[in-house]
Amino acid sequence: MKANKFSINAKIRLGIIVFLSSFILISFISQNQNDDWDSYLGGSDRNHFSTLNQITKDNVAQLKIAWTYSMPDSGQMQSNPIISNGILYGISSGLQAFALNAATGKQIWKFGDPLKNWASTSRGVSLWKGEHENRILFTAGPNLWALDAKTGQPILSFGQSGKVDLHEGLPKIAQDKFIISNTPGTIYKNLIIMPVRLSEGADAAPGDVRAFDVLTGKIAWTFHTIPYPGEYGYSTWPKDAYKNEYVGAANNWAGMAVDEKRGILFVPTGSAGYDFWGGNRKGQNLFANCLLALDANTGKRLWHFQTTHHDIWDRDLPAPPNLITVIKNGKKIDAVAQITKQGYVFVFDRVSGKPLFPIIEKKVPKSEFSDESAWPTQPVPTLPKPYARQSNELSSEDINPYSQNIAQLKQTIKSIDKNWYAAPSKKGTLILPGFDGGGEWGGAGADPEKGIIYINSNEMGWIQTMEPASTNLKATGENVYKTYCKSCHGAELQGNIKSGFPELNTIHQRRKKAFVNEIVTQGKGMMPGFGQLTATEKSNLLAFLFKEAPKEIVSVQDLKSKNLPPYKMTGYNKFLDAEGMAGISPPWGTLNAIDLNTGKYLWKIPFGDEPILAKKGIKNTGA
Repeated sequence: MKANKFSINAKIRLGIIVFLSSFILISFISQNQNDDWDSYLGGSDRNHFSTLNQITKDNVAQLKIAWTYSMPDSGQMQSNPIISNGILYGISSGLQAFALNAATGKQIWKFGDPLKNWASTSRGVSLWKGEHENRILFTAGPNLWALDAKTGQPILSFGQSGKVDLHEGLPKIAQDKFIISNTPGTIYKNLIIMPVRLSEGADAAPGDVRAFDVLTGKIAWTFHTIPYPGEYGYSTWPKDAYKNEYVGAANNWAGMAVDEKRGILFVPTGSAGYDFWGGNRKGQNLFANCLLALDANTGKRLWHFQTTHHDIWDRDLPAPPNLITVIKNGKKIDAVAQITKQGYVFVFDRVSGKPLFPIIEKKVPKSEFSDESAWPTQPVPTLPKPYARQSNELSSEDINPYSQNIAQLKQTIKSIDKNWYAAPSKKGTLILPGFDGGGEWGGAGADPEKGIIYINSNEMGWIQTMEPASTNLKATGENVYKTYCKSCHGAELQGNIKSGFPELNTIHQRRKKAFVNEIVTQGKGMMPGFGQLTATEKSNLLAFLFKEAPKEIVSVQDLKSKNLPPYKMTGYNKFLDAEGMAGISPPWGTLNAIDLNTGKYLWKIPFGDEPILAKKGIKNTGA
């Protein structure tokens, strides 16, 4: 590794420092045989891997700050910067793209509206290398931008004056629905294939996978994840599900990997909307919750595997897969490994889609709701064994031993439904691994030649409880709040800070109405946008939040016509103790090394410390 490279000497304030520390952790664990880190997570194989070896576990503690770059704005920072030919490209929390000299930290260019409050986050930019020019592609709001990599100026011949609306090519019913992209698109030849984030409710747009021409912005191909008539998988949905305004998603939001040599694109998809009730989408629901192998040139399906059938637990595939090579029966096999929220790793032959370890279908409980049809079985790989504990493994003894309310926690664990893939119910079920995994969006690291995968796993239980949707169609902002906001922010606007959801009782004192209106429309952080709300509904919701009387009444018929699910989740509630620590016993986070040649673990360690306990000298609890 050369001493003038960012990955040795520099860290950047507000989030790029996170990139440095993550890179160091696995710098010896990308198919790239050069000094560049020119694609999201290090390369098109998404392995977080580099063969550079100047930084080691023996000298990493000796790193010193060489330069610091202050972001042009503040907020949540998730960007994984890329480096090519000595230039670092990244994106700020306010979605301003920038280029820096990687050796000095000097800004080369910056692009974005510093006054525009884009209410979303971004995990990075994409770099396309052409014969005569390079382009940086990134998203802000619903728009995909193309910039000249040298100057940071928009490429005016791309789309409309340098940008393409991600609603482009979606059906008419989706044109007013929420759509952004948090994850960089995947570059293949002159194409960029875009992940998209959609609503997780019944108002979700369809999750079509689309490839855009990097030069023109035009759509090159589309793959329908909710199939059209005559397409494979159409029969796994109710008739004309693709037309149903209240069935959507099955989108890729986590990013993709591409085998550039073979031209195979690997696309992990999420659940269909609504996440927690599927009575209006009965069936297996292909291609939701699938690892799809597509011809990267045409979008044609080559093979697929569905990791959760008829998902009613929000078991999205949370990260791009890893492209690795393993040895089976003395033969080298190019494989693709997909981590999951459930704590499983599914491993397949990249070309044929054949599982490299047997996968069995296990029976799961039925739903208590008469209008729901939980799928009777779910797939489980026989190897590797889960890297996260499963809900059905817990007993009342598996409680946080450091908690002040152990008796209460034991009673909860004893009474709640802990069955594996227990269907959502009014009684309540324990979701473990939780709604955010297990495996999370940062993905796994891998040594592609040795076939070893490294997984950072989260072990936090969540409690899922369902209730009938409100039949009180009192046409006020309060009703709009109960329909769209209550599950996260609480019935009394109290929020759930321990689970990451702020209280809204004082939002009228903390924020201006224009800002809140923008957040409601576009979303921010974990919150999706609700662009489908009518102007009157939005006005009444804001009036409710700002303690004002509604300006206009929405008719009862208008609300009935939305045909919302008859059941909804009461809220995203972590299973926590009185101090806000995890209710189950540690470890609450682990780092796992798995040899995918054999499916066996090389090692597993607690990863991180719980701050409350660390102050008391109790370490290695995982976090």
